[in-house]
Amino acid sequence: MDMRKIKAIEKANKERVLKVCPNVPERSGIYFLLREENGFRFGYIGQAKHLLSRLAGHLKGYQHIDLSLRKHGLYSEDNPCGYKIHFLEFSESKLDEMEQKYIKQYANAGYQLRNKTSGSQGEGKQGIAANKSSKGYYDGLEQGKKKSREFVADLFQKHLMVDTKKQPPTKLQEKALQKFNDFISLE
Repeated sequence: MDMRKIKAIEKANKERVLKVCPNVPERSGIYFLLREENGFRFGYIGQAKHLLSRLAGHLKGYQHIDLSLRKHGLYSEDNPCGYKIHFLEFSESKLDEMEQKYIKQYANAGYQLRNKTSGSQGEGKQGIAANKSSKGYYDGLEQGKKKSREFVADLFQKHLMVDTKKQPPTKLQEKALQKFNDFISLE
């Protein structure tokens, strides 16, 4: 690809970022990519010496967050589940400290972070256990089952009721209800 095409793509990606978050500067700071879908909150927190360029780079890269951005897109009225962009400016000397602080803060607030490490470019950088890749196919299946149980249990508690007082359930209905309760049991 020639340099003109590369620069044109970079410019277009910066414009896409500025459309979602108009004030992103080319200064150093921490950026937040946040989205919500079906009651779940997802996020990615990163640091950059040049915020706007780094965010634009995520739109063309192949890291896990880049691929998630491609899949879910950026927030808009037409895409309310897309990633919203926020940022805080910090000096370069504070980036490692602030990135680690905000990763911990958002994890503790219940965000499912797409970060693969606890942040920073130097000392203190470590992998996040929850984001380690599964050991195999069956581990992935178990993780999927757990997530689906949590989702169905939440829906059931919010929107469904079983009334056994008006008419006692049949043996088959009791068995089916017990099977369902066993499925959504989060233990």
